[in-house]
Amino acid sequence: MFTISLYGNQGKAETLNLDFQMEKREQSPITFARAIRALFQNWRQGTVACKTRGQLAFSNKKPWRQKGTGRARVSSIRSPLWRKGGVIFGPQPRVRMLSINAQQRKLVFNNLFFNAIDNSVLKCIDFAEVNKPSTKLALNALKQMNVEGKKVVLFLSLNDDMTYASFRNLPNVSIMLFDEPNAFHLSNSDCWIFLKKDIESLKQMVAQWN
Repeated sequence: MFTISLYGNQGKAETLNLDFQMEKREQSPITFARAIRALFQNWRQGTVACKTRGQLAFSNKKPWRQKGTGRARVSSIRSPLWRKGGVIFGPQPRVRMLSINAQQRKLVFNNLFFNAIDNSVLKCIDFAEVNKPSTKLALNALKQMNVEGKKVVLFLSLNDDMTYASFRNLPNVSIMLFDEPNAFHLSNSDCWIFLKKDIESLKQMVAQWN
């Protein structure tokens, strides 16, 4: 049984008990570091590139003869030693994927979840149903929770378009679906928020971290 704060429409904090069958595992900073490294590597586009001397569109004619001029010998203006010449060992397009296994992934999320519980990071809000998007209501809800200006991760269901449109323009809010959590955004946030109507979705997500 876990106890978190529930905020209503008037900003009053109540106590909400969540019945999660979760077992706290040992903290593993090494596994967490591997997960973050894999995320950063897989998010790279890998499209940066430099031209080598063979890819430049310059003439390959020898600028001057080999001997008798008193200057250093030069084979081509494409030489990397010259201005606008090719690049030696420059970056080339590549795709390099890293991964961690399922047990490591569960361990990372388990550690993050219990850290969120211990530090009162996980919060619930009873956000009012709206017929049209309202960023003003979303901002007021964050003010009532005293998380305005803090880094917030908001968990939403896939088809909750109105709530998504209400919060998407707030620069400090990262919207995340229940089936796409990642270790970086969860660890880099000050607060996790979910809606009261999505308690079951939260339970299903957290159950995979046990």
